[in-house]
Amino acid sequence: MSANVKKKDLATNRQIKAQEVFLIDPQEEKIGAVPLRQALQQAEQLGLDLVEVSPLAKPPVCKIMDYGKFKFEQEKRQREQKRHQHQTKLKEIRMQPKIDEHDIVFKTRQIQQFLEEGSKVKVTVRFRGRELAHTEYLGDNVLNKVLAHLEEGSYNIDSRPKMEGRLLSMMLSAKKSGVKKT
Repeated sequence: MSANVKKKDLATNRQIKAQEVFLIDPQEEKIGAVPLRQALQQAEQLGLDLVEVSPLAKPPVCKIMDYGKFKFEQEKRQREQKRHQHQTKLKEIRMQPKIDEHDIVFKTRQIQQFLEEGSKVKVTVRFRGRELAHTEYLGDNVLNKVLAHLEEGSYNIDSRPKMEGRLLSMMLSAKKSGVKKT
């Protein structure tokens, strides 16, 4: 339709307040500046609506069209665009500093699977009690083991490990070439 068409409802027929409008007919031909009354008569004769597509222009640009059909097609386009958008999900994997090697391997397989699906993964190590005295050593050790078990070149580190209260966490995302379409 028109490049100036807004997503909000447009003024139609008797809602248009201008005395003179720049008229465009249903075949996209520019008729020119005409009085509002004449534009409304032309729209009624064709059995269509007069729609103000560019209200800020001087004079406002109005087009003769089937407004109901226009709204339907606009909504259809929006639904189609929404369908093709890719939503990135955030997954979180939590661990403790005293995690066993087998558990690290298991959780790393989960992380790898999430990355292959295109999700971002927040890897978190939670500290309790006396573990808080050695957060850097214990937490970095666990996170380095996780990174060692992941497939090399299949991930980006979005944020380096940092302490957030009792949690040490880092953010991983898949490299663009490693993402599988689902």
